[in-house]
Amino acid sequence: MTASAFTLAPALPRFDAGDRDAISEFFRNYGFALVRGLYDESTLAGLDDDMLAQQDSLLAGELPEKCGTVILDSPDAVVDDAPFAHYVCHISEVSERAHAAVWNPGLVGLIRGELGEGAWLLDDDRFGVVFQDARPGPRSAYSRIGWHSDEQSGPHLPIWPSVAFTIHLDATSPANGFLRVLPGSHHGDATGMPPGFERVPGELAIYAERGDVILHHSGLWHSAARATDDGPAGVRRHIRGGWYGGSRLAPNHGTDDFVKNALR
Repeated sequence: MTASAFTLAPALPRFDAGDRDAISEFFRNYGFALVRGLYDESTLAGLDDDMLAQQDSLLAGELPEKCGTVILDSPDAVVDDAPFAHYVCHISEVSERAHAAVWNPGLVGLIRGELGEGAWLLDDDRFGVVFQDARPGPRSAYSRIGWHSDEQSGPHLPIWPSVAFTIHLDATSPANGFLRVLPGSHHGDATGMPPGFERVPGELAIYAERGDVILHHSGLWHSAARATDDGPAGVRRHIRGGWYGGSRLAPNHGTDDFVKNALR
């Protein structure tokens, strides 16, 4: 059979950051959007260096206690025979570079275009904005996450809806893991959501390039696939947070009522 005999499926769109109308239409229809062009290489290189320094500072006990988490991470995590921190919480409060990246005017404009000008960033409570370093290994504490929606982490809270953003410091692939989504699932509820990592009919894999941002709605079904490479090519790093359209949390709400329902 020749190549001309095949009908190729259209590529998942990767929108330029300035194409706000197209991003908004796609996001509202499908619950997510992949956006490029918000960060240049100089900014990304600076974030690389700073995030590594923040990981080291957390392990050395030099960051505020709230920057660590035993809910999402394990204090016993080991990578390459050394203690390892998969998460640095409240990263935008301790890193000027992360703060600037999170408040990128183009990113903020896209999100407020969906939630309204009254939308607010959850950076000072719960886990805040987090730096996440996912990698596999025999003593890794985080390499994948099962199907869930963000709303399931606090269905009793009046903060929803939200738009989550993920700033990718590494391109994603099967080698280092990637986001799986069920397009349009934000229009419904969690009925029929698998309890783990099962294949879902209609799901898509989203492969991001370095510097890309994935936006997703709080009702979107999503999960993250485990890396297939146990070496350096299996590293997947990003900065992740969420903007909210509902009521703000009371000061010092904390994480006691966080619902950790997604399998790791």
